Amino acid sequence: MTSSLLTPSDIEIATRAADHFTRIYYAAYDSDKRLAELPHFYRPTSSLTWNGKPFTGTEGLLQLVVKMPPTKHEVQSFDCHPIPGAQPPSLLVTVSGSVTHGRGPTGNPPKTPVREIEGHPRVFSQTFILVPDTTAPTKVGEVAKYYVGADALRFVG
Repeated sequence: MTSSLLTPSDIEIATRAADHFTRIYYAAYDSDKRLAELPHFYRPTSSLTWNGKPFTGTEGLLQLVVKMPPTKHEVQSFDCHPIPGAQPPSLLVTVSGSVTHGRGPTGNPPKTPVREIEGHPRVFSQTFILVPDTTAPTKVGEVAKYYVGADALRFVG
């Protein structure tokens, strides 16, 4: 029988993995190459929920992102919890911050209403379940590689 107790080392490794994931994920999302880069984070079985609208896998991700104007994410905080039961464990990662769609308020035409969503920062909360990618090669001492098993984003402001 395996123990489901987490050690301080498990939590430290999970936090490092979540920090790494958060930095590279949002850099890819905000990149001009996001249509090529973001699918690498997902699998065909990944589930996404964007403001209550469901999508599935890399194809669903592309359906969502292809229609979206450029983005700029500002991550204010993230929290990570390893999910006991496997080694390495899956991770529950919650991210909060703001995102601007489009070129920002100064990029909008002069008569754009102040309440216009595009161009103004919006507060978001995004929750991921990251699953260890057992097929990805890792070097000794390297943090496990993960893919997005589930992703739920909600605008909160």
